[in-house]
Amino acid sequence: MHDILAERCISISDLKKNPSAAIEAADGMPLAVLNRNTPAAYLVPAKAWAALMERLEDMELAEIVRQRLSENQERIKVRIEDL
Repeated sequence: MHDILAERCISISDLKKNPSAAIEAADGMPLAVLNRNTPAAYLVPAKAWAALMERLEDMELAEIVRQRLSENQERIKVRIEDL
């Protein structure tokens, strides 16, 4: 059994018949595309994808900060007004 990570699903066959209608019917939510009742892909609205990419970038930057803080380098104090 496979987890379906979306509230809405569509078969590949139905998606091929009318992709625009399927996207519209998803109403801005992710859409699981099923092949023989198994998730084959997910369609994600452009806004949600952009937010996800921004979130991933923030996580990557946070990891860089954590790594640099753990390197025990000498810290330089800076006032925001000086920037």
